[in-house]
Amino acid sequence: MRDAESLLRLALARGPGGLSIQETAAWAELVGVAQLSGPSLHDRLHQSVDFLRAIVRSQLEHGRSAHSPLWAGRHLRIVDSTSLSQPGSKGTDWRVHAVYDLAAGGFTHLELTDAKEGERFSRGAPVPGELRLGDRGFCNGPELARYLQQAGEGGADFIVRMRWNTLPLRDDTGDPFDLIRLLQQISQPGEVGSVLVNAVTGRDRPLLPLRVVALRLPAEKAAANRKRLLQKASRQQTTPDPRSLIAAEFLILGTTLPSEIPATEVLTTYPLRWQIELAFKRLKSLLHIDRLPTHTQTGGQVWLHAHLILALLCDTVNRDFLAFFPSGPQ
Repeated sequence: MRDAESLLRLALARGPGGLSIQETAAWAELVGVAQLSGPSLHDRLHQSVDFLRAIVRSQLEHGRSAHSPLWAGRHLRIVDSTSLSQPGSKGTDWRVHAVYDLAAGGFTHLELTDAKEGERFSRGAPVPGELRLGDRGFCNGPELARYLQQAGEGGADFIVRMRWNTLPLRDDTGDPFDLIRLLQQISQPGEVGSVLVNAVTGRDRPLLPLRVVALRLPAEKAAANRKRLLQKASRQQTTPDPRSLIAAEFLILGTTLPSEIPATEVLTTYPLRWQIELAFKRLKSLLHIDRLPTHTQTGGQVWLHAHLILALLCDTVNRDFLAFFPSGPQ
């Protein structure tokens, strides 16, 4: 093997290229990339994890650039993760944690961990003026506070989906705030309620000012949510909390955005979170990152990092495509 470029080509051929170890070795010799046996290639790739991880980090650093604000003067980004399994596994073996920039049309943070590492809202340092979206799994008081602390003087905001009992809430006097009572005052489908409260972010930590926005869902959607709760309770042979049945009729969001931004705009911005779900779907359905052929931890890291490299290359091509005006000069 002559150089690092050849090693990268071998990793890409073995990973997203879909070739087996023996096929990759044969291809490499045929096209003049390298001369080595299957076992030798296996060993070389297993020693290249740090190399491939460094390329991913370099791509992410290189891809960070100033983009025009997308919404309300803010960089709109989404945080989420996707789970992957090794052959024969029925659970989660790997997680790809990501931050996705809507204006850039690509990932600004990618991190591969094993199943022991959970989701964290603060993964991937925020940029000044960032607005980050997260689903219910990211509504964690200490993590939300840590994210805002990371933003520092540049400032950042978030919109995160909530359950009725996700965050301990306090009113202006410091007494517990009854979110269910607020929801019961919103009677008509499509009606929106909003209130300023304080969220508890941990013991001996300052309260986090938070605006809670709630939308009563259409009747059919609310009925479907209640049905799912009742079915889950039946499977677990438990009785659902009546407050959960009430909250099932609502979309509940928590945000640090100022009150100058209407609650209706907060509600219409949150569904953009689905763009990262589509990005994960492309990773799996087009790049086949979920089709791990290896049972070993090191082999899995080689396979997955090679796919992340290709995903970031696709993001670069995508940005160039989006910047091209079809009717303009060639």
